Amino acid sequence: MPPFSLLSRYFGRQFVIWFIMLLGMLLSVILVIDTIELLRRAAGKPDVTIGLVLRMALFKLPEVGQQVVPFVVLFSAMFAFWRLTRNNELVVARAAGVSVWQFMTPMLLAAFVIGIVKVAAINPLSASLIAEYNRLEDYYLKRHGSIFDVTHTGLWVRQGTDDDKYLIHADSVVPGTGLLNRVVVYRLGENDRYLSRLDASKAQLVPGAWKIPNGILRQPNRPPQPVPYLEIPTELTLDRIEENFAPPETISFWELNRFIHTMESTGFSAIRHRLHYQSLLSQPFLYCAMVLMAAAFSLRQTRRGGTMMMVTGGILTGFFVFITTDIVLTLGVSETIPVLMAAWTTAAVTLLLGITALLHLEDG
Repeated sequence: MPPFSLLSRYFGRQFVIWFIMLLGMLLSVILVIDTIELLRRAAGKPDVTIGLVLRMALFKLPEVGQQVVPFVVLFSAMFAFWRLTRNNELVVARAAGVSVWQFMTPMLLAAFVIGIVKVAAINPLSASLIAEYNRLEDYYLKRHGSIFDVTHTGLWVRQGTDDDKYLIHADSVVPGTGLLNRVVVYRLGENDRYLSRLDASKAQLVPGAWKIPNGILRQPNRPPQPVPYLEIPTELTLDRIEENFAPPETISFWELNRFIHTMESTGFSAIRHRLHYQSLLSQPFLYCAMVLMAAAFSLRQTRRGGTMMMVTGGILTGFFVFITTDIVLTLGVSETIPVLMAAWTTAAVTLLLGITALLHLEDG
């Protein structure tokens, strides 16, 4: 059966229709749950309006939706196979000489295309929206007083109160030590009014303070003067700074490589971002694996009248994928196993299991 024949398009269309229906229903439920949770968190904060809550829930929706797409692909394929078998359409196709691999091909192609669209188009949109959501959450719900960023110019840290703020810049950080090289500290007053600037060759972040030796202080209308030692109180730690850099989910797939290079050149670990990048590359193959697993359960069970077994098999497969992904990603972040292994294990294992199950159950 040619991959773009009328019958192939029909099988692929059945899968896509189920995918759109299930994804739409699931996203609606997620939107309602997130809105309720945000309303609960916004209780007692008069500056957080219902309009802002709804906007934040919509900003968060694409990111949460991406996490459930593999399971939507799995159950969409299961329902599509179940309906085609129930209506005897697959029976007729088999009688005409169409093998299981042939009528699965359009669904596999559709799943692969969904994965590419998700990574290349949906992910960049989601990254920009979730970044805005995080900004609104920090400002309105968490009330954070510190802001971190890393760019090609180095590390930027902003801390303090509305009346007395510090903007700290460093060209690089010695990994794991909290030692900053070529430091500039701007002291800002109310409404970000410039008060002074301190230049130093290094600064040390220790528990409770920034320690800056041998600095040069510059103030408006005054000559530069040496400062042998300056200590700025802080609640920050190196771990907290690393954790609060732009999360991988807030960076577009097309920008991840550049951001990874920037972080590593500044002296920070980019293991989470590398892992996220490789995980995105594995998504189309994971979706194809979901289709194979769906066929392994639904085709066999519907022929034997075991609909409940089909649903149970799908739930167990989803649970397996979720647990495996969580475990290997944790091992990858801790650098217990290589990044490539952590990112591709779930897709590879599920793909091999699906192919093995179909080879066992079907004569092809």
